[in-house]
Order: sequence, then C-alpha cells, then structure tokens
Amino acid sequence: MTHINVTIVYALIKKQYILNMKLKLETTIEEAIKASGILILCKEIDLRKNKVGIFGKLIKLTNLVQDGDRIEIYRPLISHSKELRYKRIVKNSNIEIKDNILIKN
Repeated sequence: MTHINVTIVYALIKKQYILNMKLKLETTIEEAIKASGILILCKEIDLRKNKVGIFGKLIKLTNLVQDGDRIEIYRPLISHSKELRYKRIVKNSNIEIKDNILIKN
C-alpha cells in the first residue's frame, strides 16, 4: 500500500471541519494537517499552541499517520464546565454565585 486514508477533524462551537485525505506513507501528523488546508480555513489554529490527538489520545506532530487515523485538532475551552453549570443554575433560579459558591437568595 503506497497511500493511506486519514481524517482531519476540527470542531468549533457552531461548525465542524471533517476533511478526508489520501496521503503517502511516512507522512507526519504535522504534514497531514498542513496538506489538509485546515490552517488556511481556520486561521486561529496555531500548531505551536493547539494540542493534537488521534481518537482522543494526545500525540506529537512528528508521529507518523496510520491508515484510518482520525487526527483531531483541539481548541482551548471557552469556559470551564463547572462555571457553565453554575451559570445555568443561576439563570434559572434565585441563586447567585459568590467566590465559586452557590448562595440561595
């Protein structure tokens, strides 16, 4: 087999990019990401900052891709999940937050 099939995935809040590619053997993760064009589509991606993984497991950009890999480009969280839960609780009740503690009014 001289070529392998991989998928590059990047998810935003309201949009997902799923790019299927056919690459040569011995292609690195970084080369695959650059070849996909995702860095042109999504200017906010910085491979020096964004973490990258395959099927949820962090990997290095220098790793070689394998046939069937789903290369995931991770973005920073906008809010911590605990903060989001607190905000939903406060919005729908008579509770406020002080120093990360829920207080009933």
